[in-house]
Amino acid sequence: MAEHFYDPDDRAYTRVYKEQTPDILAAFAAFDGAVFASEGREIPLKYRELIALAVGVTTQCVYCIEAHSTKAQAAGATQGELAEAAWVAAALKAGGAFAHGRLGFKFTADHEH
Repeated sequence: MAEHFYDPDDRAYTRVYKEQTPDILAAFAAFDGAVFASEGREIPLKYRELIALAVGVTTQCVYCIEAHSTKAQAAGATQGELAEAAWVAAALKAGGAFAHGRLGFKFTADHEH
């Protein structure tokens, strides 16, 4: 992980998962491994990594952005594809704000003067 994003020592706290919930950690690792398996999926790995990058941008998870942009590039994604994935995320976030903004009108419709 890039040291300029988060405290590099944060990874040490993974030990709590390992000590307290090793079964859940193992299940999560297996699930993640299945989702991002290099073979045997309908969606090619490059596209799954680009989807993950877009989700990481949307959730603003720096760990996800770093990991999945790197993995997408390793799977053959170009800088242009990384850029478009980020723009897709931006469009969805903006669309969500637009759609949910309408709720403000709905919730105040009975109170118009």
